[in-house]
Amino acid sequence: MLEISELRSRYGRIEVLHGIDLNVQQGEIVTVVGANGAGKTTLLRCISGTQPVSGGEIKFRNDAITTVPAFKRIGRGITQSPEGRQIFTNLTVEENLRLGAFLFKDDRVDKDMQDAFEMFPILREKRNLTAGGLSGGQQQMLAIARALMGRPNCLLLDEPSMGLAPILVQQIFDVVQNLKSLDVTVLLVEQNAFGALKIADRGYVMETGRITMDGPAADLIADPRIREAYLGI
Repeated sequence: MLEISELRSRYGRIEVLHGIDLNVQQGEIVTVVGANGAGKTTLLRCISGTQPVSGGEIKFRNDAITTVPAFKRIGRGITQSPEGRQIFTNLTVEENLRLGAFLFKDDRVDKDMQDAFEMFPILREKRNLTAGGLSGGQQQMLAIARALMGRPNCLLLDEPSMGLAPILVQQIFDVVQNLKSLDVTVLLVEQNAFGALKIADRGYVMETGRITMDGPAADLIADPRIREAYLGI
C-alpha cells in the first residue's frame, strides 16, 4: 500500500531524513520506534504532505505521490492523527469530527460519526462540548476519531500515547489494534516501543534520521539490542 524509497527531507540546510526505505502492506499495523528527535514525526509529515521532500519517492497504491498536495492525499485515502493532537479547541467535539470529513457531503458522514461514537463512547457524551475542555486522553480519542472520519485506507498515527496515563495508553493501543478489523492499514510512530511493538505486525527502528533495524515486531521485541535500548529490559 505504501512504499518509501530513499526518502530525504531537510529543515533549511539541515537534512533530517537520510535516505529512508520503508513499506507498509495492506492490512498491516507497522510501527516506527525511536528516541525523541530521531525523525519519526518528520517522516509522517512527509507522507501526509505537510513537510517538503528533498529526495527520494513516496508511492501509495503504486502511484507516486511525492509532490501531490496534502489535501489531495486525504482524498486518496491517507489521513493523519498528528503529534500533540492539534484539535480545534474552540469548536465542539462534533464540529471537530465533521471537519475530519470535509471532503464528503454524503449521508454516510452521519454514520461515520456514529461509528466514531461507538469506538469512543465518551465522545458521544461530550459531542456538544468544546474540545478544549476534554481531558488529554479524550482529546487523543478525538484526534484519532477525526482522522478516521476521512475514511482512510492508511492511517498515520503520531505518538498517540504521549502524555497519557498507563490505563489510557492501553485503551488507545487496543483501539489501534482493533482498526485491523475495519480494514484500516496503520503506520504508527511511537516512543513507547514496547506498547507499539506488541500490537504491530512489523517494526522499524529509526535513529538520527536513518532506519537502523527492521523486521517482524516479535523479533524486534526479542532482540537484545532493542530490549536494552528501548524496552528498559
